[in-house]
Amino acid sequence: MAHFVEELRLEAERAIVAMQTAALAARQLHARAELMRHMLTTARKVADKPKAEAVETVVREWMEAWNLRRGDWPHIAREMEAFTAAFHDYANEPGDANDAALRRACDALDAVLARENTSISDQMAFRSQCAHRWWELVVPVPSDLPGAKPRPSVPDLDGQTPFWQSGCAEFCR
Repeated sequence: MAHFVEELRLEAERAIVAMQTAALAARQLHARAELMRHMLTTARKVADKPKAEAVETVVREWMEAWNLRRGDWPHIAREMEAFTAAFHDYANEPGDANDAALRRACDALDAVLARENTSISDQMAFRSQCAHRWWELVVPVPSDLPGAKPRPSVPDLDGQTPFWQSGCAEFCR
């Protein structure tokens, strides 16, 4: 039987692992959900425009928000166009068929981003002007992120480690 102090230490370690797992999952899901919410809002703003014009407007806006120059990332731009077109269709006619097309376009965008060692969640968290500060407390922006630009909406954080690796956690082992 573990003594009281050891028992508490082990219990705390399990709780910290659970918190870390939950924080990482929440950050990934929240960043992804935020992009989808923003995309639908933006698609609805341009829903009455001709599809090609609406898609171009939204793709330009998001590529700019992600600090990705279209000419430098044409493969991502192509998938972003298909993704945006699916959102345009869904904004104009929500339904099962357009939802399925949107899901396929999302999977394709995720796949092309994965080939660049990133994801929709990372693009939103690391590059977007719409990032939430807490995301960087969970997964700090890599210091070597290509094409990264300052984001005025996200104050600079002094650490390059997740919040659970700062403070007492480093010394209490």
